[in-house]
Amino acid sequence: MSDRETRDGFPRRDAEGRVVALGDLLGVTLAGVVIGALALVLFDWTFELIGSGDFGQANGWLAVILPAWLFLEDFRAWSFGAARVVAALVAVVLGVAGGLLVAGLADGLPPLASGTLAATVFTVVYAIVWFNGVHWLARRTG
Repeated sequence: MSDRETRDGFPRRDAEGRVVALGDLLGVTLAGVVIGALALVLFDWTFELIGSGDFGQANGWLAVILPAWLFLEDFRAWSFGAARVVAALVAVVLGVAGGLLVAGLADGLPPLASGTLAATVFTVVYAIVWFNGVHWLARRTG
């Protein structure tokens, strides 16, 4: 562990609270998608049991709530500047585009399944673009 890392938790963070490894960011955010999807399945199943709808009709995109929370925390940990704003905007655009593409390709699946696939793609694309982009831009701008 480097001298800049101050916390023993996961994901590993530096002294400013920024995630230090792409693998950590991907691992935690994908775990968040899984937890979110399981919560959606539970809610959707409960609503089906009480007769308030059919199973699989919940919006699977909601599985992105926990990863978005971590992305927001990492965004806040970076000092204000163009690097974090540009990286976040590019990551959002590419993540949403990738998620919508997958949701469109999975059109025959129930909304819970297609939305969860889309949320997963969004999470992976956002994490990769954000992490690499903000680090690269921060190095270039000093």
